[in-house]
Amino acid sequence: MTYSIAGALRFKMRLFITLTFLVHGSVVELLDTSCAKNQGNHQVDPEVNMNVSQLITNRGYPSEEYEVITDDGYILSINRIPYGSKSKPTGSRPVVLLQHGLLADASNWVTNFEYNSLGFILADAGYDVWMGNSRGNTWSRKHKIWSPKEVKFWNFSYDEMAKKDLPAVIDFILKKTGQQQIFYIGHSQGATIAFIAFSTMPQLAQKIKLFLALGPVATVRYPIGPIAASKYLPDCLIESIFGRKQFLPSSNMIKWMAKRFCSLPVLEELCGNVFFLLCGFNKWNLNMTRVPVYVSHCPAGTSVRNMRHWSQAVHSGRLQAYDWGSKLNRKYYNQSTPPLYKVKDMKVPTAVWSGGRDRLADRTDMALLLKELDNLVYHKEILQWQHLDFIWGLDAPYRMYNEIVHFLKKFS
Repeated sequence: MTYSIAGALRFKMRLFITLTFLVHGSVVELLDTSCAKNQGNHQVDPEVNMNVSQLITNRGYPSEEYEVITDDGYILSINRIPYGSKSKPTGSRPVVLLQHGLLADASNWVTNFEYNSLGFILADAGYDVWMGNSRGNTWSRKHKIWSPKEVKFWNFSYDEMAKKDLPAVIDFILKKTGQQQIFYIGHSQGATIAFIAFSTMPQLAQKIKLFLALGPVATVRYPIGPIAASKYLPDCLIESIFGRKQFLPSSNMIKWMAKRFCSLPVLEELCGNVFFLLCGFNKWNLNMTRVPVYVSHCPAGTSVRNMRHWSQAVHSGRLQAYDWGSKLNRKYYNQSTPPLYKVKDMKVPTAVWSGGRDRLADRTDMALLLKELDNLVYHKEILQWQHLDFIWGLDAPYRMYNEIVHFLKKFS
C-alpha cells in the first residue's frame, strides 16, 4: 500500500514537472514570436554566470576563498572580503561571519549593489567579512571520501550544520585572523543552527561577541503559505517523493531559466513570484532588475533529509534533533524521542530583527523565541517585511543594516 501511494505521488510530481515545462515552452514560443525585437536587444546580466568570488571582485572589492574540512569529512567553501573597496589592508579588523538561510548560499550577501548588500556595507565600515556555505549547497559539495552521487553524502540535516559546520568554520576563521572572538550574523536557518550550536556548545559560544539574528527561525508552529501546507504531508513520504539525495540544487536548467525567462522585462515579476511562493516577498521592496541574478544562485540546494527535518519541525512545533523513529532514536540519543534544543541555555548577547509579514518566522513563533532569549539586547520588528527583505530589501540599509553597524561598533 505504501509503495502504491509513493508511486502515485511520484507520478503526480513528474506530471506537474512535465506540464510546467510544456507551459514554459509555450511561453518561450510566444515571446520569440511577439517580443523578438526586445529579446534581441536585451543583455543578460553578466553576474548571472558568476560565482561568489567573482560577484565580489566585480564590484571592486578584494576577495579570498578557502576550504574548511569538518571533523566528519565535509569540505566547505567559505568566502572573505578582508577590507572595503576604498580602504587599505592595514592591521587587523573585527571579524564578522555571515551565514545564509535554507536553500541559499553566500551570494545572498553580495547579489545587490555595493550600497545595499550587507557584505559590502560591512567591509566598507571597517570589518573583515566572512561568508559561510552550508554543506550540500552549490559551493560545498565535496567530501574526503564520498561523492555527491552517493546517498551517504546527503545523510545530514541542520543538526550537522550546527554541530559540525559552524565549529569548523569559526575555528578556521579565528586561527586565520588571530582573533579571539567574532561577530555572527545569521538569516533564517543561519540563525537556527546558531541557536543549536551556541546553546549546546558553551566553548563555541564564548567565541561569539554578539549574535545578530535576521528573520530567525527556532520553532515553526505557526508558519503560513507552502510551509504550513507541509503539515498535511507525512514527513515519512518526503524521501519517497524526492529520493534520498539533494533537494532543489542550483542547476543548468535554473541558470537557463534565469537567462531565458527572468532576464526579459515582461517576466521579471513572474520569476520573482517563485520566491513569493516559497518565502513571500514585498515586490515593492525588491529590485526586480536583480531577479535574474538571484534566481541563478538560489535555490542553491540542500539534502532531502534536511527538508525532512524541517517537516518534522512543522509537525512537532519544537526545536529538536532529527527524529529517526523510536528504535533508532534509542541508538543515537539513548531515548525514544529526539532531544530538545533549549534556546534558553544560550548565553550569547543577541540582537533580533523580525518581519511583521514573515511567513517562516511568524510573529507568534517569534514571540515564543523572544521569551527564551535570556541575553536579548535588542529587538526590532519591521511590520512590512517578509522573509527575503532581510537580504534583498531595497530599504534594508536604512531600516536594518545601519543599525547592525551601530551594534557591531558598540560591542567591538
